[in-house]
Amino acid sequence: MKDSFVNVRTDELNHKYEQAVIRENPIYSRGNGIRNEFERDYTRLLHCQAYSRLKHKTQVFFAPNNDHVCTRMEHVLHVASVASTIAKYLGLNQELTQAIAIGHDIGHAPFGHSGEDILNELLGPKKAPNAPKKFWHERNSLFFADYIETLDDPNGIKRPLNLTYAVRDGLICHCGEVDDQGMRPRDDAMNLYDIRRPGAVQPFTWEGCVVKISDKIAFLGRDIQDARTYHLLDMGSYRQLREIITETLGMTKGGKTLSHRSGRAVNPSVLINDMIVDLCERSNPGEGLYFSESYFNFIKELKKFSYSNIYNHWRLVEFQKYAKVVLETIFNTLMRVQPYAQRGHVPFSMSSYPRLGTNFEEWLLCYTNYDSDSEFARKTKQRFQTPAVFDIFDNESYRKCVIEYISGFTDNFAIACYEEIISF
Repeated sequence: MKDSFVNVRTDELNHKYEQAVIRENPIYSRGNGIRNEFERDYTRLLHCQAYSRLKHKTQVFFAPNNDHVCTRMEHVLHVASVASTIAKYLGLNQELTQAIAIGHDIGHAPFGHSGEDILNELLGPKKAPNAPKKFWHERNSLFFADYIETLDDPNGIKRPLNLTYAVRDGLICHCGEVDDQGMRPRDDAMNLYDIRRPGAVQPFTWEGCVVKISDKIAFLGRDIQDARTYHLLDMGSYRQLREIITETLGMTKGGKTLSHRSGRAVNPSVLINDMIVDLCERSNPGEGLYFSESYFNFIKELKKFSYSNIYNHWRLVEFQKYAKVVLETIFNTLMRVQPYAQRGHVPFSMSSYPRLGTNFEEWLLCYTNYDSDSEFARKTKQRFQTPAVFDIFDNESYRKCVIEYISGFTDNFAIACYEEIISF
């Protein structure tokens, strides 16, 4: 119901607020600020390079040449739009909601979830069948926000983003692929790096919960539209989709509807609207964020439909093989650099692989204990005040260093580096 969550919004009157606005380190003030803490986080994420790269990262379709097919950046904006609409209606904190939404995928790998799975495999085999993933993009979004992404301070020195706890929590807890009915935030703050699995814990704030649900609403609606653009859905798929709508939302076989909304749900944009409206009408602080039973079942069936007809389509499966070759080749090339890096020299910086080499050497200078006396190294260290989070003398740490570096690639940059490596 409208404004039904206003008494639990994350603001100065909420008992969680003091924890929600904590930063790991005090942030500078210009003395003329007109933004609150969450608005500052929003703009810090908006101006970081990881956000800029999302425009060339896969949502579902790899390195698309069609300008009208959704990229990872457009997906993030769709999530922000959905989440802001829900938060405004329910009376929650829109600034916090938008900050979480705009940054929730900054740690996503190139080539979408396929790239995520490939990087996870490259980190090493699982020690047990049910062992947690070593690389998952929700945790990587938090890691990038805490240690990798930088902005210039008033003196021109690049420093980490240093976001508030509530936004950092929203980044790692945004997994939208868990079927939760009656979602509520957890009560206690925790060390966010103690979270071992995506979706394992609920967000700390109601606003984080809204973003988590909005992620699901946004991708389920838009992915169908893009699949239509690439003609991945045949007539059988359309019939299956109409049957799902009929069985869950009450559309008759003749196309006439039993409700004012369900008949229009075959249109992806209207489908998104109707899920938002249903959630807003049903939710309350007592029961949590809630869909009606019919829309909850519709979402579950739509998700099954999308996996069967879109995400596992043979054309996408074929491209996944190519993506694996691209990322494995880059990974293997950079793993060979370790002994040279330990001696303070990256051998291919300006020769065989100039695009990859120079960029990787800057990464080593910014985030590892790599030590070089070159002028390039000196200038880089003067500009970046970032912690050395990787140890190039430790094999496991160096492996993670390479994986994290690759995770920041766009689709196009990964393909360009791959072609640079295999060209003679």
